[in-house]
Amino acid sequence: MCGIIGCISNKPVAGMLLDGLKRLEYRGYDSAGLVVLENGVFRWEKTAGKIKDLEELLQGQTFSGTIGIGHTRWATHGSPSTCNAHPFFSCDNSVAVVHNGIIENYHQLRQELVRKKHRFQSETDTEVVVHLVEDYLKAGYKPIEAVRQVCRRLNGSFALVFMFTNHPNLLIGARLNSPLVVGIGRKEVFLASDVPAFLRNTRRVVYLHDRQIVALAQAGLRQKGKQTLHIIDFAGKKQSYHISQVRWNIQSAEKEGYAHFMLKEIEEQPEAVRRTVNYPHLSVLEPFTERLRDINRVILVACGTAWHACLATKYAMEELVRIPTEAILGSEFRYALPPLDKKTLVIAVSQSGETADTLAAVRAAKEHGVFSLAVCNVVGSTLTREVDLTLYTFAGPEISVASTKAYTAQLSVLALLTIRLAAIRKTITRNMEDKLLDELRQLPNKMKTVLRNKKIIEACAEAYKRVGNFMYIGRRNNLATAYEGALKMKEISYTHAEGYGAGEMKHGPLALVDGSFPTVAVILKDCVYEKMVSNIREIKARGGIVIAVATKGDKNISEIADWVIETPQVLEITSPILAAIPMQLLAYYTAVKKGREIDQPRNLAKSVTVE
Repeated sequence: MCGIIGCISNKPVAGMLLDGLKRLEYRGYDSAGLVVLENGVFRWEKTAGKIKDLEELLQGQTFSGTIGIGHTRWATHGSPSTCNAHPFFSCDNSVAVVHNGIIENYHQLRQELVRKKHRFQSETDTEVVVHLVEDYLKAGYKPIEAVRQVCRRLNGSFALVFMFTNHPNLLIGARLNSPLVVGIGRKEVFLASDVPAFLRNTRRVVYLHDRQIVALAQAGLRQKGKQTLHIIDFAGKKQSYHISQVRWNIQSAEKEGYAHFMLKEIEEQPEAVRRTVNYPHLSVLEPFTERLRDINRVILVACGTAWHACLATKYAMEELVRIPTEAILGSEFRYALPPLDKKTLVIAVSQSGETADTLAAVRAAKEHGVFSLAVCNVVGSTLTREVDLTLYTFAGPEISVASTKAYTAQLSVLALLTIRLAAIRKTITRNMEDKLLDELRQLPNKMKTVLRNKKIIEACAEAYKRVGNFMYIGRRNNLATAYEGALKMKEISYTHAEGYGAGEMKHGPLALVDGSFPTVAVILKDCVYEKMVSNIREIKARGGIVIAVATKGDKNISEIADWVIETPQVLEITSPILAAIPMQLLAYYTAVKKGREIDQPRNLAKSVTVE
């Protein structure tokens, strides 16, 4: 969840570290810091607050060090404060470290280190790591071996990056259940939590695997441009590696004139879905046809917004494929493990491919011999390496914490998968398969139509920006849309919102309805349309406000609802993709009018890499 950037160069690195931290702001954080090595001594600054606060501390200072590490912290152990901000240092100031993750056995390790007279400066779990490395170095271990010995003693999750005063041209990184990637430039090498941190300098990357340690050095860089990259595992065995080329460029990770990344990413959805739908996913599935034909159960696993994509897919999967399907939260999966066998297909959905709970669920499932498939936006991520098969979304980098284009791309891939499974199992005709695929191909143009409704959605946000609560209701495929709409309103505008099955209103939530309580209803022309009309009438009969997301030209709804946001006519399987856009825009404009921090909402992080 935190952000890490490390760099070795032939020129001062402080500016690159600061730029890298800015590009990792989307991960969520509450403090920041950096350190460089100059003339054998660490020079550092760190502070609670935002990177702009760190920049203010750095103003007027000149940092000439050509090796350094930086960090943005999302508090777990200890409050957001300067003393708890990274980096941390050994007692003799010879080792510096930054860390993403949680050291679960830090308390026992800290007690051991206190008995050895180590002095602690923070409340964090991270600080034990640097003192342990210090002990191993004093015992005569070389840096990479000292780090390896320490990693073997740590429980939990971590991405760690170290630098050493006695080894002025060396960075060492290690990972377990937290992302860490190497960037290989012409004049610099990097270690970072995510590619955007160094994408301005290079698109050549090496994705580290769990239980790997990497040593980066550039001995003689100033003279010859030589680079050294050495990887071992926690057992000390040398590891091979593959250099990948990142498909997208730095412009994709910049605002390009938009007020916020979230708005830019909402606008990018038609193209993201077009790229995703046009990719030959069906050919990727072809070698697995026999295995897929043999499955008798599907379990979809995800967290947050991705789980809503799974829930919408559950309805489509059961209707079209005629197979029992469940959508289970990753955080619940291991603790209520369903029956699993070799005929179970487990589909894990994650934008980053690093979501800790989703990864843990996949690992637990694979112990039972299931066939596993990932839907992911990041090539080379941990999830994609641990499953049997991956279907990629092509949303490009998603920077805003609130997921938008990744969500609709996930829905698109899952719809394609549903159609293919139905065709393999012969539960739909060839004509129906062609019709459904054609519907998906038409979606980008229909999405553009919905995006042209921004003015009415903004006006609606203006009208209700001061209300304290929203209700979101839907049925079947769009029950997930109701949940997703409520989540967007909560996480971006900090306004309380709840999603419900529309039929559940009379079982309790209807008691909340009055003239100051808006209900957002997803009521499209589908098989539950008449039921939704009845639910809306129940709300109106009690003086409630209704904001309807409805099919274009539906005069019946325009006579009932207070506000109508129109979408084109679509088939039910694709309707959640279109219906998501008004939900995103309503949350966005409400948050803007409330003056919220749009791209980095308080207390949240983009990539949730700890449980």
